[in-house]
Amino acid sequence: DTYHHTFFEMLGSWSFGDYFKKEAIDYAWELLTEVYGLDTSRLYATYFEGDDSLGLEADLEAKEFWMKYLPEERVIGCNAKDNFWEMGETGPCGPCSEIHYDRIGDRDATSLVNADDPDVIEIWNIVFIQYNRDESGLTTLPNQHIDTGMGLERLVSLLQDKSSNYDIDCFQPLFREIEKYSKVGPYTGLVLEDDTTLKDTAYRAIADHARTLSFAIADGAVPNNEGRGYVLRRILRRATRYGQQVLKCEPGFFANLIPVVVDTFSETYPELRQQQDTILEIIVEEEKAFATMLDRGIKFFTDLEEELKADGKKEVPGDKAFFLYDTLGFPIDLTEQMAEEAGLIVDVKAFENDLEAQKQRSRDARKAAKAGGAERFELIAEQTAWLANNGVDATDDSSKYEWDVETDATVKAVFGSDGFVTDGRAVTAGQSVGLVLDRSSFYAEAGGQEADLGTISVDGGSFTVTDVQVYGGFILHSGIVEEGEIKVGSSVKCQVDYDRRRNVAPNHSMTHVLNAALREILGDGVDQRGSLCNDEKLRFDFSHKKAMTAKQLKATEEYCKKIVAGSQDVTAEVMPLDDAKALDGVRAVFGEVYPDPVRVVSVGEDTSIEFCGGTHISNTAEAEAFAIVEETAVAKGIRRISAVTKGVAREAIEEGETYAAKVSALEEISHDTPDLDKQAGALRKELDDAFTSAIVKAELRARIEGVQKKAVEAKKKALAAKVDKILNVVKEQIEQAVAEEKRALVLNVDIAADSKASQKVMNAAKKIAPDMAFMGVSEEVVGSEGKLMAFAIVPDSMAEEGFKADDWVRATLAECGGRGGGRPTSAQGQAAECSDVNAVIEAADAFASEKVAASV
Repeated sequence: DTYHHTFFEMLGSWSFGDYFKKEAIDYAWELLTEVYGLDTSRLYATYFEGDDSLGLEADLEAKEFWMKYLPEERVIGCNAKDNFWEMGETGPCGPCSEIHYDRIGDRDATSLVNADDPDVIEIWNIVFIQYNRDESGLTTLPNQHIDTGMGLERLVSLLQDKSSNYDIDCFQPLFREIEKYSKVGPYTGLVLEDDTTLKDTAYRAIADHARTLSFAIADGAVPNNEGRGYVLRRILRRATRYGQQVLKCEPGFFANLIPVVVDTFSETYPELRQQQDTILEIIVEEEKAFATMLDRGIKFFTDLEEELKADGKKEVPGDKAFFLYDTLGFPIDLTEQMAEEAGLIVDVKAFENDLEAQKQRSRDARKAAKAGGAERFELIAEQTAWLANNGVDATDDSSKYEWDVETDATVKAVFGSDGFVTDGRAVTAGQSVGLVLDRSSFYAEAGGQEADLGTISVDGGSFTVTDVQVYGGFILHSGIVEEGEIKVGSSVKCQVDYDRRRNVAPNHSMTHVLNAALREILGDGVDQRGSLCNDEKLRFDFSHKKAMTAKQLKATEEYCKKIVAGSQDVTAEVMPLDDAKALDGVRAVFGEVYPDPVRVVSVGEDTSIEFCGGTHISNTAEAEAFAIVEETAVAKGIRRISAVTKGVAREAIEEGETYAAKVSALEEISHDTPDLDKQAGALRKELDDAFTSAIVKAELRARIEGVQKKAVEAKKKALAAKVDKILNVVKEQIEQAVAEEKRALVLNVDIAADSKASQKVMNAAKKIAPDMAFMGVSEEVVGSEGKLMAFAIVPDSMAEEGFKADDWVRATLAECGGRGGGRPTSAQGQAAECSDVNAVIEAADAFASEKVAASV
């Protein structure tokens, strides 16, 4: 339509207990009618009509305030769907009052309010926040608040007297730019059934999506396959599909719109100009990545459409929609849109079943890997509410930061695959369940740190803990009863595997150090985008547009090693959130919500200060060693470093030293040694699979490549000398064949299957014997039964008679499973291996004899 967007600018006002309904309505009327000068005869207001299921009466108070300005027939009661605002399943909420405007005027538009009519649009919503919703229902808040929202684009369309948001001034530069790349004409403003070709719909969608992506990427979001990143990827693919399929734009057109967005909005939003290069880089990469799949997807869907319509069917099967999604990268909403345009529908339920089955397989695999085969349990809101309603308090996990302790606790709930185990029943050996305790020293997975593992012991039995998660304050210990029995009320002891935690903690602390190192080396533009810390490694995701250079990576690793060697103290302090935010140099994870008070972890005096709830070492020396083992991309503009500490790092360092010695030995070998390049290649492959520092690996790769380069140069030099000698022999053999009036000649040529050398041989044959067909056969290594090359030339006159070079090469190499091709007068090919060169030559001679005989 012409009044909704994926991105719009929201105007708003708030009151936190200062004023309420009367003042909010008065202010709204004053702004709209006196400041903006909107026609009062076209304004309508709504109020909450009440809802018996919620136990709420009509908001007659708001109605009365509106009747001060509007006649009663233009103050309309509406249901909870339209006029009761909630932020989610729980939280502050309340009735709201919407202000609508009739673009047409001079009529009664009461019936068109909240009827999705493009000419009677909502422009402002005033929310009266007076309740709070929790698991038990609605309660009245002690203080009442106001939260309002008005769409700038809708307001401007009224002020500029436009019938569509897309006709206002800020969209026109985008339309003019799109028109440059469209092959179907300019924007004409048609909508719905009037827009039969979908041209104007495409213009609107592309312009809207260009704004959305520019602002979102400037704010740090990037297209990927998860969460908000997938939303961005979906709308980018939707825009490029519209452009290429409907407007007939060339691939890559969309990136050209970004500078227009920047020029239009950067005066108000300077971050667009600052991030323009980043936005363009990400858009270009995403658009390029989807271009090939887009063509394939459109063709697949077009063929499917023809097939369905030929069979008289109207529904796109779920498995076909899933193929488009899973294999060709088409989001389901894009497939639904294409189906609608084609007069089809999609079997969304079947698609969702396929998608859920795939997700479940993935979840099951992760859970099995993580829990060692034990079932991992999860609590949803209904189950945490059950715990609270049955008198179970949130788990006290204050001892999780202590070391080498056994915490006494009581089982408060037992949760299994069939729900909570009640009525005093016990679970016994072999059963997988989740335990909720009153107290726990286990660290529940959070902040990128994996959960503690260990044992919960009970008199006469034990329970192996394979996973620990927190749900609404309740800590659920998933695992298997090894022996004995456990039930609600059992007295137990929490026995954390502290040896394992001693490997997790340094990895977590060193992510903080790594974060500081990256800011030092790459600059303050680096922001954390995720992390993983377990007993094997640490993984750190961060914002950075391109791969780190070898120099930057080395400097980062050296920085971290220096902090380890410097034996810096690692301390933690809990403080009010506002005080923590005021600390000089403090870092927080982008998008993370932190508790108040918050725990602040510091490394050294000024190395690192971060909000963090994880378990840490007390001094960086406890990390013992540090090695970066990988640096790679995980999404557009997001890089990932994997690193190790302690004994694993020492192993990586020692492995690097071992390979450094091997490379040094390789460098001592004479460059003209036969097969030195192959020895170097084998060592390179071995090094690629080795577990060692990524920095050392890069340096050793460069040294191996140096050896390979020199070996190849020496090999080429030796081959050139060898070819000159062989060429003289070949010339003699060709001259002899000419003297014997042979029309075809096949020779075994010792040129190491070198393509450049083969050209010299063919040129010599063509010069000496222009009327003779010639084929050369060459092994890469004589007698090795390895790679074999065949190359041939045939005079035009013989090719015209049916003796064709490409057929000759194919027939010859077929003897050893090889393949070839080319033109009738010149062709070549090869086989990966050949155990009998003589048989190949015999096949070549036989083909030639047959063709020569046929032409006589």
